[in-house]
Amino acid sequence: MPRAAGDQHIRTVLGIDTSNYKTSVALVTSEGKIICDLQRFLEVKKGERGLRQSVALFQHVNRLPEMLEEAFRLLPADAAVDGVAVSSKPRPVEGSYMPVFLAGVSAARTIAAARGIPLLAFSHQEGHVAAVQFGSPLAKADRFLSFHFSGGTSECLLVSGRQLTIAGGSRDLAFGQVLDRVGVAMGFDFPCGQEIDQMALDEISHAAGLPDRTGKVRNNLIPKIKCEDGYINLSGIETKCQRMIGSEGRTISDGLLSAMLMDRICQAMADQTRQLAEKYCVADALFAGGVSASRYIRKYLPERLSGIRCCFGEPALSCDNAVGTALLGGRELWR
Repeated sequence: MPRAAGDQHIRTVLGIDTSNYKTSVALVTSEGKIICDLQRFLEVKKGERGLRQSVALFQHVNRLPEMLEEAFRLLPADAAVDGVAVSSKPRPVEGSYMPVFLAGVSAARTIAAARGIPLLAFSHQEGHVAAVQFGSPLAKADRFLSFHFSGGTSECLLVSGRQLTIAGGSRDLAFGQVLDRVGVAMGFDFPCGQEIDQMALDEISHAAGLPDRTGKVRNNLIPKIKCEDGYINLSGIETKCQRMIGSEGRTISDGLLSAMLMDRICQAMADQTRQLAEKYCVADALFAGGVSASRYIRKYLPERLSGIRCCFGEPALSCDNAVGTALLGGRELWR
């Protein structure tokens, strides 16, 4: 039920996000405290590079009830849910649509109707930006660059107030798609970003003289990713990596290939950031999305961007989550 006037209960918002990678449920308070941040990867069979929308939707529908029950068990006895916030589409543009988000929307509408509380809908991308901006040096910034690098999206955004404008990105594959496709070809379980990230760091730490302080790999056999006006293409490096993996008598280890790939991805991110920072006269960059949780990127990207402040969110909040969506709901309800 809605709160009565003068009620001193803790005020909370329930957030729900059902992406093509994870089912996520969160509760946040009006003071910005995260009561719970529940995340579960969707199950992908060995050797496959993702899920069909229908399969992902089915998994969300099956697991949401249990996750929502857990969230409500974690709700303090003196807390009230003021509203339900949900990711209803991939990006905040007209025509943006993916069936997987229908699972979250359906659950959110049901809860809102049953409790008589507001339902607030946002895009998955807006949730990503809000999650990493929370608690960062840019928490109150009004104008900055935000980069959404994930399994399905590689976009560069100009943030002005609450307006997100696409300023650059990839014209074909996303960074996360490249990592997942290359990782599956090397025999890793999907999603593969964390394993490639760890192998790249291990290779650098054990190969004396391989990188410089910026993590660049000498004699990198993967071609550099060209960047023009903040835009790149990634299918070429994916094809090159696949050929290297499948070549007879391959002498390059998985670790070295991972280091080469992460080096090129990191440099592409640096080139995009620098070009767009100059174009839009900004000096702050916020990185969101699962690829931005990479320890390699967090260590070496700032080294390649002197003069630009690079801000990262908590790793758990950089990947798909419902915390950002819940925070957006709170802004609308309590402003």
